[in-house]
Amino acid sequence: MGYLGVQSAGALFAFRLRLYRERRRISLCEIAAATRIRQDLLEGLERGDLAQWPRGLYARTWVRAYAAMVGLDPVDTVDEFCRLFPHGDRRARETMREMAAIVAHSSEYRDEFRDVDRRRRGTLPPSPAPEPPLRAVLRQLQWVLGVESR
Repeated sequence: MGYLGVQSAGALFAFRLRLYRERRRISLCEIAAATRIRQDLLEGLERGDLAQWPRGLYARTWVRAYAAMVGLDPVDTVDEFCRLFPHGDRRARETMREMAAIVAHSSEYRDEFRDVDRRRRGTLPPSPAPEPPLRAVLRQLQWVLGVESR
């Protein structure tokens, strides 16, 4: 058994969502009214039960709205949701196949990048190392006084 009786990363994610909501004293009824997501679906999210949830864009949008309401970073929360649950899958192949089935037509859609994870990554260029505070102050002082540094 894992942390606080939570057995999986998905269950821990759901537990954390509920914890943040309860800390801010926001009811599921308030979130449902503000986001127009049915309360039973929000309860399922907090249990980690997404059987009735849509997939893809709608699921990501709902998680983003929930995260914003409870004070979590929406982008990071959606990224974590996409890693943990297939409902957040950003590839379009399955969605297109489902849409083709609705109109009784075979899908010829191909994802542009085959099996490539296109989720946001933390690969920003490294920021320059900050100057020591004293050196930064001296440099500003030299500039103000018009003194050249050696």
